[in-house]
Amino acid sequence: MSAALKPLRRPRLWLGLWIAAVVALIVVCLIPLDSLPPLPDNSDKVEHLLGYFLLAAAAVQLFGSRRSLSLAAMGLITLGVGIEFAQGFTAYRSSDPADAVANTLGVLLGMTTALTPWRDLLLRMEKHLP
Repeated sequence: MSAALKPLRRPRLWLGLWIAAVVALIVVCLIPLDSLPPLPDNSDKVEHLLGYFLLAAAAVQLFGSRRSLSLAAMGLITLGVGIEFAQGFTAYRSSDPADAVANTLGVLLGMTTALTPWRDLLLRMEKHLP
């Protein structure tokens, strides 16, 4: 499929699921809050960090080159900042620079999984799938 992706058996499936997760995050961040289930008070920074951590860690599973990982990280950071700006233009959400910082920290933490043995977890798991 692409030299940027790891040698996965089902690269289109995994890339499609990752893109779907990115789209889902965008939707959740831009729909009215009353459309979402109630969450614990003051938990939103942890939610931002965790959401972007998971997207970045998933990117580590998909992308094999340093360049592609850097582009994914920059894209996710830009997305996190852009969503915060977009929320400021809605009548039902508000922009919060601290959320953009939490998003960025989540991306950076997720990218650090490339430095661990977990970086190829999907490759190893795929060997056991039919």
